[in-house]
Amino acid sequence: MPSSQTKSSDFTYELWLEEDMDHNSRVLEAPSLEVDGTVDGAVDHKNDPAKISSSGSWKSTYFIIGMAVVERFAFKGIETNLISYLSGRLGESTAVAAANVNMWAGIATLMPLLGASVADSYLGEYRTIVLSSLLYILGLGLLAFSVQLSSGSSPVQLQVVFFFFSLYLVAIGQGGLKPCLQAFGADQFDQENEEERKAKSSFFNWWYFGLAGGVTISILVLSYIQDNVSWSLGFGIPCFLMVLGLLLFLTGAGTYRYSIKNDERSPFVRIGRVFVASAKNWRSITPTSEEEVAQGDIPHQQGSYQFNFLNKALILPRGSEENKKACSINDVEEAKAVLRLFPIWFTCLGYGIMSAQPSTLFTKQATTLDRSIGPSFHMTAASLQVFRSLTVLILIPVYDRIFVPIASSFTRKQSGITMLQRIGTGIFLFILTMVFAALVELKRLKTAEQYQLLDMPKATLPMRAWWLVPQFIFFGISDLFTSVGMQEFFCDQFPSELRSVGLSLCSMITGLGNLLSSFLISMIGKVTSGNGGDDGWFSDNLNRAHLDYFYWLLAGLTTLELVVFLFFAKSYIYNRSTI
Repeated sequence: MPSSQTKSSDFTYELWLEEDMDHNSRVLEAPSLEVDGTVDGAVDHKNDPAKISSSGSWKSTYFIIGMAVVERFAFKGIETNLISYLSGRLGESTAVAAANVNMWAGIATLMPLLGASVADSYLGEYRTIVLSSLLYILGLGLLAFSVQLSSGSSPVQLQVVFFFFSLYLVAIGQGGLKPCLQAFGADQFDQENEEERKAKSSFFNWWYFGLAGGVTISILVLSYIQDNVSWSLGFGIPCFLMVLGLLLFLTGAGTYRYSIKNDERSPFVRIGRVFVASAKNWRSITPTSEEEVAQGDIPHQQGSYQFNFLNKALILPRGSEENKKACSINDVEEAKAVLRLFPIWFTCLGYGIMSAQPSTLFTKQATTLDRSIGPSFHMTAASLQVFRSLTVLILIPVYDRIFVPIASSFTRKQSGITMLQRIGTGIFLFILTMVFAALVELKRLKTAEQYQLLDMPKATLPMRAWWLVPQFIFFGISDLFTSVGMQEFFCDQFPSELRSVGLSLCSMITGLGNLLSSFLISMIGKVTSGNGGDDGWFSDNLNRAHLDYFYWLLAGLTTLELVVFLFFAKSYIYNRSTI
């Protein structure tokens, strides 16, 4: 090999990667995927190597998906009709109630980052799931109890404080449960086994199918009980079912695969150290000799040549302490993999803003419309959200069993289309959704004006609630592409020891979107309201409001988001061969 002094730094780094690739190619020639019928990097409940035949795969994920269905039933049972409780029993205005719902939903979807960090660094996914479930159950129980604190028609301050305390306790519990449960489910499939790798891609579809089923039942049953029977019962049923869900999850403990760490150091420490070392060595040139770096064996990846400034973390400055080590190539590659994800993550925030609308403004629109079915039955405004989840329930089997095989025959990809293509398709469909929602809202306002009901906010407009159904259906179709695509993308593309964090970042998109939606509503409401505060875009009198303007604004922002997303998606390099 020529002297390193005659080679450029990038070429030297390329040679190291080629050597690592050759090394790994030789290793893969041996039967490394399966040793004595066991899965590499996983153990069973007895701490023995996990056997392929008796652990993991679909036999384990049934218990995990069952727990996830119950959790979504409980969470949506609260979220779906929360705006009705706040604006009804607690007497909040429409704008304040919508802002509080968005704030709580936003924080609830930000908490998974904390839960995932604890799981990946300290407790592990399984222990975090169990402890978070217990906290979740406690919050649900206290929430049901808080309803009993009411005295008379107006809420007392103690009830309001206790209610929000319980509500945010639920948010903390689901913050640990949600990302770890899905990551734990994905860990039941061996990425190095071709059959299980294909099943893992299908797992995300059926995972979302199960969640949609839980949401559908929750909306149909709990929203009716809360509006027509009892809020205590409506909040108590989720608590009872969460207890059953936890017992179901524990029942499957003997079939699970439990991942073991290959490195005792926290993945956050390893990756964070790369950025710190690169910053310290920013004046140095990229290392040019093997003696200056800590060598590591990693598979060759195209993305290795991106973000070359992080290669400076490979340098061990002369004169350093003897026991001090430079970052390994594997650590640098993990840092690069994480860094590549953030432009995609940022351009998906518009989806989070979209996702806040069905449970808030769409539901408030429905309260003004004719929701009668037959001469005596009236569906609740929140129950219209069932069409979103029903759409997912109907189309996921079609997508998984029909669309994917057909698309695969053209693209030669196991998943039919790439994960980023799936996400981009969903974002485009969200634009169409908001355009349709704006047109329907314009018709609703014209109906109120036509029948001289502009100043009668509690009157039911002579317009059927079925007009809102298409926008909920469009939302469901968009979710099928965007939401499922994001979950698979952030789980697959993050380093294996940080899958829970990857999924929590996916949840953060929805969380920050809710917070941004709350911010937009508050700011636009202040700017557009007059002296009386009743003629803004979000007036308490929806017949005088202009939700259509807000929907047009969201359609425009999402169009801009799609353009930026396509720019970054086009240059994104996947860090695995399976896309």
